Amino acid sequence: MTTQMTGEFTAPAVDYLSLDSLFSVEELELRDRVRKFVDARIKPNINAWYEAAHFPRELPRELGEQGLLGMTITGYGCPGLSAVEKGIAMMELEAGDSGLRTFVSVQDSLAMSAIHKFGSEAQKQRWLPGMAKGELIGCFGLTEPTAGSDPSSMITHARLEGDEWVLNGAKRWIGLASIADVAIIWAKTDEGIRGFLVPTSTPGFTATPIQSKLSMRASIQCDITLDDVRLAPDAVLPGVTGLKGPLSCLDEARYGILWGALGAARDSYEAALAYTLQREQFGRPIAGFQLTQEKLVAMVLEIQKGLLVALHTGRMKDAGTLRPAQISFGKLNNVREAIAICREARTMLGGNGITLDYSPLRHASNLEAVRTYEGTDEVHTLIMGRAITDIPAFT
Repeated sequence: MTTQMTGEFTAPAVDYLSLDSLFSVEELELRDRVRKFVDARIKPNINAWYEAAHFPRELPRELGEQGLLGMTITGYGCPGLSAVEKGIAMMELEAGDSGLRTFVSVQDSLAMSAIHKFGSEAQKQRWLPGMAKGELIGCFGLTEPTAGSDPSSMITHARLEGDEWVLNGAKRWIGLASIADVAIIWAKTDEGIRGFLVPTSTPGFTATPIQSKLSMRASIQCDITLDDVRLAPDAVLPGVTGLKGPLSCLDEARYGILWGALGAARDSYEAALAYTLQREQFGRPIAGFQLTQEKLVAMVLEIQKGLLVALHTGRMKDAGTLRPAQISFGKLNNVREAIAICREARTMLGGNGITLDYSPLRHASNLEAVRTYEGTDEVHTLIMGRAITDIPAFT
């Protein structure tokens, strides 16, 4: 295996099993287009954004111009891509940074998904076209300070007073909330859990960014407080009652994550490969040592296997045969393996690997959050365990 000074690798280094042959021409063209955007727009800037804990506010419109918001929605100014195409885009975005892929997850898989799945036609027309362009930002309020893995224990509630809904409660770790134009807030009502479209300018709605994060620094997560937030009757999403609503949106986000994590893993592997091919110790490139090659081989094995998992999951999703419990397989496996790859890649960079000059430790740090949100390892383990045994072990 050799490398050129341009950083281009031989075919076995980047696609050992020739998995590109499993994708259509259109899918590969989309991959290359998004990769070109990430290489030109994200990678040259991400170190500065990450260090400054800065989310670039101009990016939503740029992502909208790239057709990366509301990807699988047809109509309303959305591109109507396949699930596999969406997954490919998520993988390429996360090769840039998990925080930027997270923006798309929140806007696309959570907020826009909720409106598209469960909103009225008027609600869809009001919000989706602007969100597809990145001109309007949405957030998704489910998690609470005391309700994470068990959303049924939420305390946020909504009650009818005359012809108004009145919301009170709190949400935590809500992506984009401080820059959002609309928040999808899930709250308990007398008839069950309902979703509400809350314009963030509504009196009583407050979003406060969470500071001093060691992960997802180029992304925004917030605390939300809801203090007698008053809404018109048509603020409620009419299409669903109960936890099945928000959980179906979480499945959309989890699907994107199982692809996205592979982007972080691939970028870390390629950084380690390029470094070890050029770094010389004891009179030879360290890529020529057995222990280094063992590490590189282990990375290739898991990245290629993870891509097969993601692609098969995406094909099932496009065919309409994918079960929610099968998404847990990909989220659990691919994120767990990706974080191991990023950590191992950091070791191969030696002391240089703890700087922002190289991506693996940044990716590994981000993946600590990715491994936690949209279902921890433990939650997905129990989802799979229930599917295997037909015995729920959550309680």
